[in-house]
Amino acid sequence: MRRRVSTGAFVAALVLGLAGLGVGAETVSVNAQAKPETMDVKIDNFSFGPPELTVTAGTTITWTNRDDIPHTVVSPDKVFKSRVLDTDEKFSFTFDTPGTFPYFCSIHPKMTGKVVVR
Repeated sequence: MRRRVSTGAFVAALVLGLAGLGVGAETVSVNAQAKPETMDVKIDNFSFGPPELTVTAGTTITWTNRDDIPHTVVSPDKVFKSRVLDTDEKFSFTFDTPGTFPYFCSIHPKMTGKVVVR
């Protein structure tokens, strides 16, 4: 019968095995990809919360409309634009490029927010 070993357990066993052979840890390189970051913004009471976020490139932000009326999430330069979001509907966008990205609700333009990507 074959036994399945998880990737993490395999890498740990490999590192421990190499250490037992006298191979320094500095010579072992594991190319593990970092988990993409995610952030949430709540739309409620005619506001975005939090109104400003600073994130690293590659972060996905999800806006959720918790208000009882429709809202949108739109950047003035059209980098991202949601459809009209009813109660409990969501819109997500992944910020891959560093910069400052203001946004607003096109139905209620006084509702504003900002994403700063480093």
